[in-house]
Amino acid sequence: MRRVCFLLQVRQDRIDEYRRRHEAVWPEMTAALSAAGWHNYSLFLREDGLLVGYLETADFAAARTAMAATEVNTHWQTEMAGFFEAPDDGRPDRAIRPLTEIFHLM
Repeated sequence: MRRVCFLLQVRQDRIDEYRRRHEAVWPEMTAALSAAGWHNYSLFLREDGLLVGYLETADFAAARTAMAATEVNTHWQTEMAGFFEAPDDGRPDRAIRPLTEIFHLM
C-alpha cells in the first residue's frame, strides 16, 4: 500500500460549515471511496483552514480515476468547491498534489 498525504486550504469564512459537512458524509460517497481504493482515509483541519488529507491505496492514480468516474464524486466536488481557496477547475479533488514522503517509522 502506498501512503498518500496532501494539503488543501479551506476558506477562513467556511471552516465551521466544512466541519459540519464532514460530520455526515454521504454514505454513497464513503462507499464510492472504498470501492475506488481509498483506504484509511483521514482529513485533519487546523484552525487556520489548513487541511491535511491522508490515505492508503495500492495505486493512487487509479483510485483518483475511479472516483472521478462516479456521479456521487462529481456532485460532492461541486458542493465542496466553494469551501476551498482556488481549487483547480472549481473541483477540490483536482487540486490534490501528493506530498513526497521522506521518512516513515514502522
